Amino acid sequence: MKKRVYLSVICALAINAAASDLGTIQVESSTIDSKFDTKKTEVSTTTTISGEKVDEAHAESVQQLLQSIPGVTTEYTSGDSLKIHLRGVENQMYMGEKPGVAIVIDGVPVFERTGKVNIDLDNVESIKVIKGGASYLFGDDALSGAVIITTKKGAKYNHNYGAVEFGSYGYQKVLARSGYANDDLSFHIQASQRKADGYWEDSDYESNYINGKLQYYIDDTSDISFGFEYADRVKDTHGTVGGETAARTNPESVYDGNQDNRDYTRGYDVELLKLFLTYSKDFSNNSNLLVNGYVYTDDTSYMSAPQTKDGSGTSDPSLDDEDYTYDNEYAQIQRGVKSEYRSSFDTFATLLGLDLRFNEYENKSTYKVNQALVKYYPFYSVTPDYYLAGDLKSDDKTDENVYAIYGEYKQEVTKDLSATANLRYDLIKLDYEDYKDNNIKDDFKVYSYRVGMNYKINDNFNVYANYSTGFRAPTVSQLYAGDTSAWGSTQNNPDLDPEKSYNYEIGLRAKAKGITYEAAIFQIDREDFIMKTSGNYGDTDTTDMWDNVGGARHRGLELSAIGNIVDELSFNAAYTYLDAYYTKYDNFGIDLDGSSYTSVVTFFDATDNQIPRTPKHQLNLILDYMPINELKLTSEVNAKSDYYADDLNQIKIPGHATFNLLASYTNKIGDYQYNLFARVDNVFDKFYYNTARSSGDRNEDGLFDAEDLSITVNQGRVYTAGLSVKF
Repeated sequence: MKKRVYLSVICALAINAAASDLGTIQVESSTIDSKFDTKKTEVSTTTTISGEKVDEAHAESVQQLLQSIPGVTTEYTSGDSLKIHLRGVENQMYMGEKPGVAIVIDGVPVFERTGKVNIDLDNVESIKVIKGGASYLFGDDALSGAVIITTKKGAKYNHNYGAVEFGSYGYQKVLARSGYANDDLSFHIQASQRKADGYWEDSDYESNYINGKLQYYIDDTSDISFGFEYADRVKDTHGTVGGETAARTNPESVYDGNQDNRDYTRGYDVELLKLFLTYSKDFSNNSNLLVNGYVYTDDTSYMSAPQTKDGSGTSDPSLDDEDYTYDNEYAQIQRGVKSEYRSSFDTFATLLGLDLRFNEYENKSTYKVNQALVKYYPFYSVTPDYYLAGDLKSDDKTDENVYAIYGEYKQEVTKDLSATANLRYDLIKLDYEDYKDNNIKDDFKVYSYRVGMNYKINDNFNVYANYSTGFRAPTVSQLYAGDTSAWGSTQNNPDLDPEKSYNYEIGLRAKAKGITYEAAIFQIDREDFIMKTSGNYGDTDTTDMWDNVGGARHRGLELSAIGNIVDELSFNAAYTYLDAYYTKYDNFGIDLDGSSYTSVVTFFDATDNQIPRTPKHQLNLILDYMPINELKLTSEVNAKSDYYADDLNQIKIPGHATFNLLASYTNKIGDYQYNLFARVDNVFDKFYYNTARSSGDRNEDGLFDAEDLSITVNQGRVYTAGLSVKF
């Protein structure tokens, strides 16, 4: 195999191996993640989970993997979909918003219409988490960091592989992969299916994937890679119940005839297609060029807004869990080109990158059934069958073009001290049009940066510090809500500023007696975060608009340790202390009217309140015991302290701790290597909530308490077992 070419496909290094005591001087790459995970000169907190670890975990969701990283929280509902949060940023938001974290797949920041990230765990080469503002590499929405996912690649998949898994609540997985490699190329193709009936009523899902990658070695210094992934996923409701009583008496969210207990959205059908082509070229002066072109498409359909009234505007008790008001279709195309040139000299390394994106977002919503027009202001009136089935509720398209240039400079100041500086400039141009003949254009110009240092005290002890920024640009629907909204009284606010985050961090890395330690203290200050002036769901105030309503501070401590206690026993420990609170939120609005016919928003000062769903303490401890080479026994404890479910800090959710077990046996019969595993999550069947949130007087009793929560109850003890064969 042409090793030099193979390495260049994986990464391009900017190095000075002869003159430095710091090891390899390496600039960060945002296009292709580096396989050589050196932290000797890294100035930010990073954690990498290898593809081997992902495969060995036999997880149904990436949430089961990320909980072993300090500072990571996940908003998990069911199946393979979840929101990822870093250091508590964005936990105050509600349904389909972006997560405040850049989700990067093979170098390209991607997001889906659902606001969540769905990952094919069977196609993961590595998962790398960078904490702190990361817009200096990835641009928009990297407020608190980035999760970088690299898909499987390379000659090590030169084999055939098959796997089957079964588990609780009808969970099944089947997978087949075949690969080939020689001196000129390597490729593999893989198909898989995951499905389950689900614990909650109507929580069945099915995810079908086919993906592959081809790498062709053009010559001794250059290569080209083509990758693709097609996903077809069907997912129904996630099982929300209304109130603490329902969570105890009806945790499976079985429809009980109460129309208020229906999920707002249901019946998701998602098709994703990812295509990319990467060219890599090494030059004789320790330089490398990478060019990555891509097209990612997302076609999502779902129904929304439970129907409670007939076409005359009269409440209809016969309407049930299948009756919804709107059909929604969303088509998204992300396409672009990223290129990076990296080079090294005697005492420094450089990176220069160009990021061009040409994205399209189309939204269309139609009425499923006839609807009356109901007006409450200035007086109550009803017009029967004002909207007919098939009528448009909304139909719009937004073109988003991004023109960005970015760079990194890393300098060896002394033989033990290195300094890093990053700078990125984004020009974001928005062009919106809809069926009401609105045509809106706007643009934003944003700079992002990072500065940091890393000092080597000795070969096993480094300290580092950095300051970094992140941003999120406003959307057209926030800037011009009065023009673009299909209903309501929200006004335009073209003066919205991008949300901004400022990250301060000091950390250390140490290694002693085979154990690697890492500790970091951090503070993220958020400014100008965007919310509605009448509250998240208020829509009655004539001055209601999206505005830069406040700020927040997230600060804490992260600790991790990994290593071997003895040869047969290894461990991974992760602890997070997080104090996340609003520094300014003096006009928080919430509907406490207690009536289904009016919506009167009451305003509170939420400044200094804890941000919802941010527990102060989180602990994850994993122990791996190998009594023989073929058998690994894993135990895991995952614990979090209590947290508030609401911005007013009136409803506290108790903490919990769960215990998981995994046994894995690997052996060979001739040329066939097989693996048998069994996994039990939540061994002691602990009762707790996956999510709990509140935004108003849900049950309309005039009180704001735990009966107003929207809750997804954890499914309890779960069994999974399976067999895989490689040959």
